[in-house]
Amino acid sequence: MKFRKLGRTQLEVSEVGFGAWAIGGGWGPQSEADSVAALNRALDLGVNFIDTAAGYGDGKSERIIAGVLKGRRESVVVATKTPPAPGPWPPSPYCSAAARYSEKHLRDNVEQRLRNLGTDRIDLLQLHTWTRAWNRNPGPFEVMRRLKEEGKVRFVGVSTPEQDQNSVIGLMRDGWVDVVQVIYNVFEQEPAAELLPAAAETGVGVIVRVVFDEGSLTGKWNRDTTFAEGDFRRSYFEGDRLGRAVARAGLVAETIKGSGYTLPQAAIGFALAHGAVGTVIPGMRNPAQAEANCAVSGMPAMTADLQRRLHGHNWLRGFWYAGK
Repeated sequence: MKFRKLGRTQLEVSEVGFGAWAIGGGWGPQSEADSVAALNRALDLGVNFIDTAAGYGDGKSERIIAGVLKGRRESVVVATKTPPAPGPWPPSPYCSAAARYSEKHLRDNVEQRLRNLGTDRIDLLQLHTWTRAWNRNPGPFEVMRRLKEEGKVRFVGVSTPEQDQNSVIGLMRDGWVDVVQVIYNVFEQEPAAELLPAAAETGVGVIVRVVFDEGSLTGKWNRDTTFAEGDFRRSYFEGDRLGRAVARAGLVAETIKGSGYTLPQAAIGFALAHGAVGTVIPGMRNPAQAEANCAVSGMPAMTADLQRRLHGHNWLRGFWYAGK
């Protein structure tokens, strides 16, 4: 496993991290035994960065992680996220930051994160979504700074809103965040235009999520694939979305033929090829997935030529509804 610095935090993190949404639920049936085995295998393979959130099974993901890390907590960086108070998701332009991320809400939520993770300090606390409506008065981050000063939190960040990722660039340039978590993959390449260069310029660390486009870039599906009740992909890929994503993934597979990459390996390799990226956090639900994902770190870096060819798969889908 190779390691990279996570921006100005100077944390040395595995370039392939552990995305822990699925082990909390929301992705169909998942046994806790498989979750524990996946985590242990990833750690054995050199993973030292885990990303979770309050919303991943109402803390279940955090609690599983805490159990696995007993006795080796100091060697692993754990990032978690606090959601806004109930309201529209993503936040409406008319939402108030003071109402959605009040100091009481943030402090109460942090205490719950600490209890679930079995620790007295959170390595990285991220706000779980944002809106540019709050950029002129980012009060929640003043609270986050106080939490850092009090020793409750080591570093702070934000997970970008899916449909307006550039809304966090102002936070980066104004020094409010140490780290941003972004969607960046073969289909969603817009961060390469401004967000990732801004991260490199400001020293803000970058965590890449959704590297497999919620699964379409694993190459495991066809247009007739179905998802279980309770699996968020059932709605995410509803209607003609699944067929369109599968067709696009097939074109990517054609592009990488002869490269030595499988489709999921190429998906991870593409994200890691950008110099601003600190770590990529694919989901790992069992030991086999942990082994396949972690193996990418041992492969040669993706060539500039293949990167250029994959640039042609940038998909401006406007959350599906614009054009086909």
